Amino acid sequence: MISIENLHKSFGGVEVLKGASLDIQDGEVVALIGPSGEGKSVFLKLMAGLLRPDSGRIVFNGKDLCSLRRAELVELRNRFGFLFQNGALFDSMTVYDNVAFPLREKTRQTEKEIEERVLRELEQVGLTGADDKYPAQLSGGMAKRAAIARALVLSPEIMLFDEPTTGLDPIIVNSIHSLIDVMHARHGFSGIVVSHAIPAIFAVVQKVAVLYGGVIRFVGTPKEIFKTDDGVVRDFIRGSLPAEAFRFGEQIPVQLNAIEKAGGVS
Repeated sequence: MISIENLHKSFGGVEVLKGASLDIQDGEVVALIGPSGEGKSVFLKLMAGLLRPDSGRIVFNGKDLCSLRRAELVELRNRFGFLFQNGALFDSMTVYDNVAFPLREKTRQTEKEIEERVLRELEQVGLTGADDKYPAQLSGGMAKRAAIARALVLSPEIMLFDEPTTGLDPIIVNSIHSLIDVMHARHGFSGIVVSHAIPAIFAVVQKVAVLYGGVIRFVGTPKEIFKTDDGVVRDFIRGSLPAEAFRFGEQIPVQLNAIEKAGGVS
C-alpha cells in the first residue's frame, strides 16, 4: 500500500534522514523504533504530507505524495489519521467537539449523524460519558483515548501514531497498546507506530523497523529482531530492556516469551 523510497531531509544544514526506505503492506502495522533524535517523528510528518522531503518518494496507491499539488495532497491526506505525540486536543473544546471537529470540517454530515458517529467512537475507546469534559479535566490516558477517537473518526486507511504512550504509567501504556490493537482489528487500517515502549509495542504490530543513522537499518518481525546479527540493532534492543529481561538468554527476552504465549507476536 505504501512505499517510502530513499527519503532525505535536512534542517539547518543537518541531514536527519539520509535515504530512508520502507514498505508497508495493506493492513499491516509497523513499529518504528530507534534512538532519540534519529528523525522518527520527521519520518511520520513526511508521510502525512506535513513536511516535504528534500528528495525521495512516498508512494500511496500508485500516487507520489511528494509530487502532488496542494489540493490533491489535501484530498489524499483525508485518508490518513495522525495521532500527535501530545494528543494535540483543542483545549477550548469538549471531548465531543474535539472528536466531531474532523467530521464538521471535512464532511457534509448532519449534526444528528455526527452525534451518532462521535458517541460511537467514544464508546469504542472507553470514553462513554466523558463527551462533555474538557482536555484539562482528563487524565493522560483519557486524553490519548480521546485523541485516538478523533484520529479514527473518519475511518482512515492509514494511521500514524507518534509516541502514543509517552508520559504514561506502565498499566496505561498496556491499555493504549490494547486499544490500538482492537481498533486495528475493527478498522483494518495500515500504519506506523513510533514508540520507545520496547518490547511492549511488539505485541500489537506485524513488523518492526529500526531507524538509525538516517536510514532504516532493520525490518523484520518482532521475533526476527531478537535474532538479528546486526550488532547495532542488537545493542539498541538490549539497551532498551531491563536487565532481568535476559534471564533466559541474551537474545530472547522474558517479555517476548510472555507476548508470544498471549498470541501477540506472529
